[in-house]
Amino acid sequence: MCPLYVAGLIGPGDRKSDQPIAERLATGNYDQLHHFIADGVWDATPLESELLNRADRLVGGKDAVLVIDDTAKPKKGDRSVGVAAQYASSLGKAANCQTPVSLTLAHGEVPVMVALCLFLPESWTANVSRLKRARVPIEHRTARSKPEIALAEVDRAMAANAGCVLADAGYGLSAPFRQGLTERGLAWAVGIPQGVSG
Repeated sequence: MCPLYVAGLIGPGDRKSDQPIAERLATGNYDQLHHFIADGVWDATPLESELLNRADRLVGGKDAVLVIDDTAKPKKGDRSVGVAAQYASSLGKAANCQTPVSLTLAHGEVPVMVALCLFLPESWTANVSRLKRARVPIEHRTARSKPEIALAEVDRAMAANAGCVLADAGYGLSAPFRQGLTERGLAWAVGIPQGVSG
């Protein structure tokens, strides 16, 4: 079911939940696809490590950069994990969306995404019953800012070789984020709006 689900997520169609994907790609296999999505539990660590190793072999090195960003994905409804009214830079306004924090290792014009972690707004982290109903793992139920998520993912991605960490002002505004990069011995360049110090 994994290849089918991934094809449904990146393929055509506005609705990316299990039922519309099953209708488009898995006629008669809705129950199997739903079970894979709702009940499938596996340890992603070995896959994430292999992705990081391959990305490092492909584009890592002193001339590589680790780019930190987040991109809001507009999404209807309120049951998908992390969906809430929040600022969507792609739309230039607040909208109902999910926002993953991403780390991309890049060299020249070749980017390879090495981490993607979903940000949970307070409307999620403050509602224990909602977190349980959506089966959010216990270790992901505490409130974390996007810069905090980014630093945790940087720690995981430090096996890759990058000469510099880059981020926009959404992260540059956070003094603890900038200090965290410095404490890790990383060279960095982030957007910092005029008038922000420390």
